[in-house]
Amino acid sequence: MNRATRVIISGGGTGGHIFPAISIANALKRMEPGCEILFVGATGRMEMEKVPAAGYKIIGLNISGFQRGSIVKNLSLPFKMLGSMRKALQLIADFKPDVVVGVGGYASGPILFAASLKKVPYLIQEQNSYAGVTNKWLGKNASKVCVAFDEMDQFFPAASILKTGNPVRKDVVDIAQKHHAGAELLKLDPLKKTILVTGGSLGAGTLNKSIEKHLPDLIAQDVQVIWQTGKYYYKGIMERLGLDYHPNVCILEFLNKMDLAYAAADLIISRAGAGTIAELCLIKKPVILVPSPNVAEDHQTKNAMALVKNHAALLIADRSAEDTLVSEALSLLNDKNRCKVLSENIGKMALPDADNIIAEEVLILAGKGGLSEVR
Repeated sequence: MNRATRVIISGGGTGGHIFPAISIANALKRMEPGCEILFVGATGRMEMEKVPAAGYKIIGLNISGFQRGSIVKNLSLPFKMLGSMRKALQLIADFKPDVVVGVGGYASGPILFAASLKKVPYLIQEQNSYAGVTNKWLGKNASKVCVAFDEMDQFFPAASILKTGNPVRKDVVDIAQKHHAGAELLKLDPLKKTILVTGGSLGAGTLNKSIEKHLPDLIAQDVQVIWQTGKYYYKGIMERLGLDYHPNVCILEFLNKMDLAYAAADLIISRAGAGTIAELCLIKKPVILVPSPNVAEDHQTKNAMALVKNHAALLIADRSAEDTLVSEALSLLNDKNRCKVLSENIGKMALPDADNIIAEEVLILAGKGGLSEVR
């Protein structure tokens, strides 16, 4: 009897890395229930909490990224890298993986490099339209690079690239026949036009400032707002606006039922993280993207431009959002034809089966291909 496939999945730092990683793990378990999976993350980061909650074991590396503006914090970086490399090599030796998967984040670099040194095949799941320095370097020797955007051969060898899309949380994008249920949960009128504003679990200061500044304009046009502020901003906003600011405005720190929020919305305003974009393509609603300027290589702008050039979304620059975002949103809401075109075009970019396709590639690399019927 063949031994169970062993897979290390490395990376994390943000939900945009962690949720795809867990989706890939779940797909592997569906295809090969006995598959042994070990996650490797960065100590103190959110994956150390989220991964065990999903039912998987995780080991942390003491590693962090370069801290801009803090020389003192960066002094320990070379020592952390060396320590993480030693631990990564030991993990490879102890766990004996058949394949290593890197999804991005601080922990991905050491474990993928250790895999390459130990001649273990590895797969990179590059979520963005612009690859970071570490993935570009490690991608040269990757057995497979799974991507979500076109023209990625500028970063990786063409022969190793497979366009799979980004894995998404299936429950989040299941919005069929949920419009009224979403409106009811959020105490909104299902017949009124509704905008969903989301800056992720931590929130986005620019989006929050833009909405707060122009709430009177939204209320004047009788437009409802589902406003997810994020944990860093919620308390201050509630102190300024109060618990019952206006019946058209639903203010939330976090959306536990994202599917119902998506379903209740006619228009979505969001940052442009790769995971979010993958969800929005499956949601198939008009979208305005405000890329975060606080990310490496400005990759959110590049992600957004991949949609904009296909007439699948609108882009508002972060520096302009406070003055123009709400007026642009109200204009779009009142233009049915434009909304229809954006919805149709973003839907054409959807890649709904990424988790299964990536899991299949992992099993092929492990010499266990042909298990896709087990879906």
